[in-house]
Amino acid sequence: MVDWPKILSGVLVLAAITWTVLELREDGARSERTAIERQNNEAANRSYEAHDYDSCLAAGGLWNFGAGECDGPQKHRRD
Repeated sequence: MVDWPKILSGVLVLAAITWTVLELREDGARSERTAIERQNNEAANRSYEAHDYDSCLAAGGLWNFGAGECDGPQKHRRD
């Protein structure tokens, strides 16, 4: 005769282990996405802070006084 309580408990243990593994993987992925997003935000903040008038001109950019930021390197025009 089949011992159904043992089979059922085995299936429940397997389901619990599977659920735990999936939750841990999702938590790791969420943590990694958050870390990457923080790095991107920090890099963007550093890039905005690093450009002042003098460093903008030194890099070949054009300072936008209205916006208070560097418009980046200008392409050379041929007139």
